[in-house]
Amino acid sequence: MLVALILAALAVGGVAGFLAGLFGIGGGMIMVAALALALPLLGVPAAHVMHTALATSLACIVLTAIASTRAHARRGSVLWPAVAWLAPGLVLGGFAGAALGGALADVWLRVGFATYCLVTAATLLLARKQAPAAHAALPIGPTLTAAALPIGALSALVGIGGGSMLVPLLVWRGQPAVRAVGTSAACGLPVALAAAIGYVVAAGASASALPAGTIGYVHLPAAALLALASTRATRHGAALAHRLAHHQLNRAFALLLVLMGGAMVAALAR
Repeated sequence: MLVALILAALAVGGVAGFLAGLFGIGGGMIMVAALALALPLLGVPAAHVMHTALATSLACIVLTAIASTRAHARRGSVLWPAVAWLAPGLVLGGFAGAALGGALADVWLRVGFATYCLVTAATLLLARKQAPAAHAALPIGPTLTAAALPIGALSALVGIGGGSMLVPLLVWRGQPAVRAVGTSAACGLPVALAAAIGYVVAAGASASALPAGTIGYVHLPAAALLALASTRATRHGAALAHRLAHHQLNRAFALLLVLMGGAMVAALAR
């Protein structure tokens, strides 16, 4: 059983890292869905499965974001001024979202995650290919920081790095998809770090009910295994991102989100 769980964690981490590098989105959602299934087998109480899944996914994203950012930065696709304006809002929103997530019951976190998967899938399926503006201004300023606040909060509540919201925002501001993906990857670090710390703090007395190897709601062994595979896979996803048109892959990814959201709904119905 333990060997199977280790192999599964490595496989999930590899897929999540590849998608994070390729799309700038998706890695966290895959990890949360997989962790929601695996954590009960590791002794996590049912009442805290989703809290631990979200926190562990975010802890892994911290390392994945570093690897993905390096891969994109080497190709010049990270808009660092935009990252500087987005980061404060993402950090504040991420910490606040984790505080709220820690106070919510497991069932509501599952409902929120499933809803987010299905809404994101619908957005991808209905989206039309958008060409960047010919001379788009660099996205900077306090309005960008303000927009990052709710993005950070929602990211913490569903255990992601925020790419599924940041990439469309940056493309809407006239940036090419590949730069939007690279910038989103860099933004994953501050939001995931703030939200993971938030879940450590939010665990409080509940931490005593969790198995050995956890800090707050973060399951360190699971996060380490996921990160081991994901950080190696991100560079391959980032390399492919520079060769493919993202709209060609959106439908396949959207279908995966529908399956994950549907599985979470089915689990609630049981």
